[in-house]
Amino acid sequence: MYIKTLAARLPKSIWLLCAPIIFLLTWTATAQSDDDISPLFAGDDLLNVKIIAPMASIMFERDDVNYVPGTFQYLATDGRSVEFDIGLRLRGNFRRQRNVCEFAPLRINFKKSQVRETLFAHQDKLKLVTHCQDARAYQGNLLREYLAYRVFNNLTDASFRVRLLRITYVDTDSKVRETVKYGFLIEQKDRLAQRIHATPVELKRVFVPDLQPAYTNLTSLFHYFLGDTDFSQIAADPDDYCCHNHALFSSEDGSYFSIPYDFDMSGFVDAAYADPRKRFDLRNPKPRWYRGWCTNNGQIPASVIVFDEKREEIYALINNLELLSRYQRSSLTRFVDTYYASVKTTKKIEKNLVKDCKESDERRL
Repeated sequence: MYIKTLAARLPKSIWLLCAPIIFLLTWTATAQSDDDISPLFAGDDLLNVKIIAPMASIMFERDDVNYVPGTFQYLATDGRSVEFDIGLRLRGNFRRQRNVCEFAPLRINFKKSQVRETLFAHQDKLKLVTHCQDARAYQGNLLREYLAYRVFNNLTDASFRVRLLRITYVDTDSKVRETVKYGFLIEQKDRLAQRIHATPVELKRVFVPDLQPAYTNLTSLFHYFLGDTDFSQIAADPDDYCCHNHALFSSEDGSYFSIPYDFDMSGFVDAAYADPRKRFDLRNPKPRWYRGWCTNNGQIPASVIVFDEKREEIYALINNLELLSRYQRSSLTRFVDTYYASVKTTKKIEKNLVKDCKESDERRL
């Protein structure tokens, strides 16, 4: 309904530019079937789990190659306790550093033979985003990053799904046996690919004309919405595949989708360690800087419309997450307010988005 209302206020030439992205979003919503959605990521209610492992040793060793045996437990809907044997290791780059996160992100290796016909059916190796530090503020950072994923889920199905957990860590190495923290699991790349009928690809880089333009512009605006500059849609980190904080997929028509993840450096998350890339001359991630491509400027009106259409849902996601304090929800709401104010008029869109687009691939790496 909002799209039709807004369309009536737009010049016909601008409205015609919206068709590709609206088609894209409709396609991603209908391309997946119920069978493509893993049970774990089909719901969004808080899941209580227990992880039993030598956590102190895992965090001390900082090993991101070898898995350490552990146990994973959760309560099924019928009240039964379900238990799996798992492997645990650290993962990531920046957050794996000891001086950044005392409790680094984890990768959990499930045994497919054990998870059949359970909530964790189809799962293999899952990324777990952890609390980083014990201070309460870091739990807020984690919940805001979880919300960032949920916002993008609301914009397009071509996005990584997440599941929020309340985790009881039972450390078999420590006298302080139990610690309760929040965390969230991220959908596997292969399962996302199956959901949207795409194929994961491993390249060192791609070029802008090879990216699906409507989707690419939507992700550019999403990074702007978050106050996020720590990404590349086209280039990989050293010794990695494309792209930096983006995963690359090919579609049936041969175009590429560069799908974002890891939003902890954004103003939306507002982590204490966030440090925007120095070449952008930003002191902190709160000031937004648009990093969209000039060649996709024709897609900007359509991208703005998608965010406008989802506005109430975005605010509802924030206000309904009562695990965040009232102050945190209010602060995050004000941050989102500043995004909508920055694209409220054609003049502001021209100033904040169109004029700040980037022409050269080399400036974007």
